[in-house]
Amino acid sequence: MSDEEQLEEIRRRKLEQLRMQAEQQQNVEHQQYEYETKKYEVMRKILSAEGRQRLENIRLVKPQFAEQIELQLIQLFQSGKLKGAIPLPDKAFKNLLEQITSKEKKRNFNIKK
Repeated sequence: MSDEEQLEEIRRRKLEQLRMQAEQQQNVEHQQYEYETKKYEVMRKILSAEGRQRLENIRLVKPQFAEQIELQLIQLFQSGKLKGAIPLPDKAFKNLLEQITSKEKKRNFNIKK
């Protein structure tokens, strides 16, 4: 094989590798989009408009905490532990947030020397 043929083979392999990486990235993005869409639909079922707005306000300040709240709400909803009116009225959501944050505060102060 000549140098030019070897160089062309290397280019072809590199191009194929880049194409596969782009395809994998596109699959990951599509899966993330599907996940976010499903989560959004479930949250629309769980929370009232006021509750969703409250959650978005929390997300602006503490994005990881908002994600944690969403996951807990979805787990409660799927297990049937959310009793009462669905979607949750804002007052019920505030009470649930208070319970969650009080558990977080208790967990954060378990410091041993």
